[in-house]
Amino acid sequence: MIEIERKFLVKSDEFKTQAFTQNKIAQGYLSSLPERTVRIRIKGNKGFITIKGIGQQGGMSRFEWENEIPLDEAVQLLTLCEKGKIEKTRFEIKSGSHIFEVDEFYGENEGLIMAEIELKSETDLFEKPEWLGEEVTNDERYYNAYLSKNPFKDWEK
Repeated sequence: MIEIERKFLVKSDEFKTQAFTQNKIAQGYLSSLPERTVRIRIKGNKGFITIKGIGQQGGMSRFEWENEIPLDEAVQLLTLCEKGKIEKTRFEIKSGSHIFEVDEFYGENEGLIMAEIELKSETDLFEKPEWLGEEVTNDERYYNAYLSKNPFKDWEK
């Protein structure tokens, strides 16, 4: 139940032509405390609840538990979430033996495009596509829980 992932900014929309799936995502937080975030997500026509622990030093690894829940329950739980919903489209792109999840944000976070890759270990090697930009794994501003409270549109450019 340990998630190991790295996050990157995306420098072009070239990834869209390489995507094998894409889904609209709406999500909110029942708790956005760094020690334990509790997220409600609707991805396509499915609902999920996810609990994440605080990241370990370096920001790559942290506890994560996720379970699918009925869509109607996810819709109802979203109404209980803290202020600040996340809206995005997730594209999945195969790169070597890994899959990048690229999120194009809308609403309050319009203009932000970020890629994540889940790894088997912190030293796992992976192919970096041309469209991959600066790594932001250790930058908490790029956590969705942070973005829900501090939208990208309000950042100093």
